[in-house]
Amino acid sequence: MDALEIPPLSEIGLDLLDVTPLWRRAAIAAPFACTGLFFLLAWRGWWWLALPCLALHTFLTYASVSHDLVHGTLGLSPRANDVLLALVELLGLRSGHAYRASHLFHHRRFPDPEDLEGAPARMTWLRALLEGPVYLWRLGSWAWKHGRRRERVWLGMEAAGIVAYVAAAVYLWVTGRTAIPVIYGGLLVLGSWLFPFVFVYLMHDATGRSPLFQTRAFRGRIVPALMLHHTYHLEHHLYPMVPARNWLALARRLDPLLERAGVIPIRLP
Repeated sequence: MDALEIPPLSEIGLDLLDVTPLWRRAAIAAPFACTGLFFLLAWRGWWWLALPCLALHTFLTYASVSHDLVHGTLGLSPRANDVLLALVELLGLRSGHAYRASHLFHHRRFPDPEDLEGAPARMTWLRALLEGPVYLWRLGSWAWKHGRRRERVWLGMEAAGIVAYVAAAVYLWVTGRTAIPVIYGGLLVLGSWLFPFVFVYLMHDATGRSPLFQTRAFRGRIVPALMLHHTYHLEHHLYPMVPARNWLALARRLDPLLERAGVIPIRLP
């Protein structure tokens, strides 16, 4: 199986597209629940519980629910998908529509040098880490430059929402009311600095000879579960229409095909 012999999803199983209504509602509610729990637990001073909620929130948004919304795999109407993409990513003080623009371009063009999202895969590990503070800014600027009028409306509203949150958080801090919103925002920003290293550099190989070797395959139990199966990145690149909840099942079905193609997965705990 090479880049031209990847079987259609119909041969792998169209049931991998299935998303139950219960799971869809739970997936959408989870990021909002994590955000609410963070503020509740932080307000009570239980930071040892609040911080894990924030870490889970990052994977539930950028790496899972937001990712599904970017690809439109949750079975929602276009309008509902747009609204939720904006709201869920705003919980992380990020632009959902900038994410969608850059990510879909990444799927079409990686490892082309024009693929800005995939650029850290062409860097050293240290350079990918140093890219963190400017990475999302660059993607946002790229999305604005290349976006159509409708997309720019969404980008503008999302930017306004982020600015409004930051202004309110700073006001509450400087007036002595609470520093929790500033801490929340600061931790989210610091966490996002790992995105180019974790989600791009570690997951891709820009020197691979074909799509089967340009994105890494990982196998394991503990680490993939902790990363909400985002380690099944090769499988996602091959079949981006499959929702995140079914990546593990997709990987298991592809294992014999990948083995015959000479793909050697990286074994994790």
